[in-house]
Amino acid sequence: MTLVMMRPASPTLAPTLADRLGLLPIRFGRAVCGDLAQAERREWWLANGLGAYAAGTVAGSLMRRYHGLLVAPVEPPLGRRLVFAKADATLIADGREWPLFSNRWASGAIAPAGHEHAESFHLDGRIPVWTYAIAGRRVEARVWLEQGANTVYAAWRLHADAGDGDGIALRVSLLVNGRDHHGTTDRHGFTPDLRADAPDRLRVVEPGGFTLALHAPGGRIEPRRDWHADFLLPIEEERGLPPVDHHLCVGEAVFDLRPGAWVGLVGSLEPDADTDIPASLARRRAQEVAVLETADDALPEMAEAPGWVRRLVLACDSFLFARPLPEVPDGQSVIAGYPWFGDWGRDTMIALPGLTLATGRADAARRILETFARFVDRGMLPNVFPGAGERADYNTVDAALWYVEAWRAYLEATGDAQALARAFPVLADIIDNHRHGTRYGIGEDPADSLLRAGEPGLQLTWMDAKIGDWVVTPRHGKPVEINALWFNALCAMAGFADRLGRPAAPYAEAAERVRRSFGRFVRPQGGLYDVIDGPDGNDATIRPNQIFAVSLPVSPLDPSVQARVVAECRRELLTSHGLRSLAPDHPDYRGHYHGGVWERDGGYHQGPVWAWLLGPFALAVHRVTGDAEAAQRLLEPIADHLADAALGQASEIFDGNPPHTPRGCPVQAWSAACVLEAWWRLEQAKSSKGRI
Repeated sequence: MTLVMMRPASPTLAPTLADRLGLLPIRFGRAVCGDLAQAERREWWLANGLGAYAAGTVAGSLMRRYHGLLVAPVEPPLGRRLVFAKADATLIADGREWPLFSNRWASGAIAPAGHEHAESFHLDGRIPVWTYAIAGRRVEARVWLEQGANTVYAAWRLHADAGDGDGIALRVSLLVNGRDHHGTTDRHGFTPDLRADAPDRLRVVEPGGFTLALHAPGGRIEPRRDWHADFLLPIEEERGLPPVDHHLCVGEAVFDLRPGAWVGLVGSLEPDADTDIPASLARRRAQEVAVLETADDALPEMAEAPGWVRRLVLACDSFLFARPLPEVPDGQSVIAGYPWFGDWGRDTMIALPGLTLATGRADAARRILETFARFVDRGMLPNVFPGAGERADYNTVDAALWYVEAWRAYLEATGDAQALARAFPVLADIIDNHRHGTRYGIGEDPADSLLRAGEPGLQLTWMDAKIGDWVVTPRHGKPVEINALWFNALCAMAGFADRLGRPAAPYAEAAERVRRSFGRFVRPQGGLYDVIDGPDGNDATIRPNQIFAVSLPVSPLDPSVQARVVAECRRELLTSHGLRSLAPDHPDYRGHYHGGVWERDGGYHQGPVWAWLLGPFALAVHRVTGDAEAAQRLLEPIADHLADAALGQASEIFDGNPPHTPRGCPVQAWSAACVLEAWWRLEQAKSSKGRI
């Protein structure tokens, strides 16, 4: 086991996991905690490996409909509901009361303004930690989820410098809900039974739905039933969605505080949740340590990685979750992003190498690949995985091609020929169906061996925004990244076949035909066409999709053209946090991503910066220049972003125009994974003194 020794913590601060494990410290003092705008723009997010999550702001106020202490899959695998919304704590001492929370109301009021008492906030691993300084006393608060269980802990302790602590108490309002996490609250439709089984235990029973058990070890719960109505959710208001929510207060927990002793609440959907708060916290911290030590033990380059890279290793753990199948009882999948997305085929395969191989978790990579193999149909992988009782949706042309690339990366990292042999028939079926034609006009054009795709009213590439019947960027014809992936897949299959002693020549010959035809994408004196042979001919719009013709493991382009592609993307599309989805001089370019659903979705791929593209761009730069250190430096600005927006995580998109404000999904799998994978591969290139 590798132990990473970093510089010691300041003598005035307690050691944290950041100090022990070499993580980028994420910490704020009063300048951020006490400034409502700054404290609300910074969010903490937690996951439990089952698809559940918890989220909130540094200020303690609600900004999204998705903020809450426990949002859990009441209907597995991903029928998630908000079940435990808030635990609003008030410190009671010397006959006075001080709130340790803040709330925004539809009236415009901020009441109370407990963030003003926050002395500091930091992440201990991924665990959010607040310290409140009030009347000479300091109170620490933490929230964490139990890994592998739908259980949340909210805990407080009085610091030892508070004296004997006599007469100091904590009162906590317990706010629950039962709505779909994408929905709004119906106060008349949520009428749970409240069952006080013991002085320190209350069960919230939603008939036909769920049972939320609330425990207050070391304290007592006084049942109540009243609605706290009209919470304002400013981020939903910005998104053009209903901005007001309501939560049911089912009781108040009361605790006596003693210096150094933890008190708190346990909210759980499990029948046997552990109520030992210190033991649970120790398990949570040990799990954080294990994630980093797994990477260190498997990958020598990770042990000495910069703190921001190690933060990404922790971030990547948040997206892996259990998806058991009858044929694969230990099946796993990937949450594409919190809070909006479930497991998507395309996103999973793009993110898989970074989430698993770059974190020393090749076993998880294999389980994910084998889980998805069960859903391959007519050579296609689902775009959106099915929920309980639902059918898979296959409207994607690239997911299956990324699946082949994920297998190539897995084999390169592990040499696991046995797993490849089991998967080879599925992979061969993917190629055969693409050669002979499958759904949605996807198939090889016999005239040039390139892949074409598209039918009216469908969106098949990753640029897949659709509003009603309007497909914003249809890209019908032969998209450039699809054919780069097609060439890559054929080359990979030739390698697989050769490894397994099967005929490789048909795949190699097909790849060579694609390579010769790929020159049709080359624009005179420029980069590559985005789409050729479309309804309106060839599309010369400058978009980032061309970068994959350089960044993938094999390129169909001559070195001189590769250099032109990289130069064009650098000049027109590169920002600190990714590539713009459209060049700024295009008439359809939108420099800011905001507004209601129509405006946002209409601009989704018309200018916003996509963070996941930063990794492929850095790899492409390395292929062209051979300078791994310079390519790695392109990734470093993500370090600054990790201390903004969703703390320790990478956002989905950013505004195309400065200051490139984070937008979209706040916690995105491929954003973290693709940057981490690129750093890892470039670090390997540095140590081998070669190109990748």
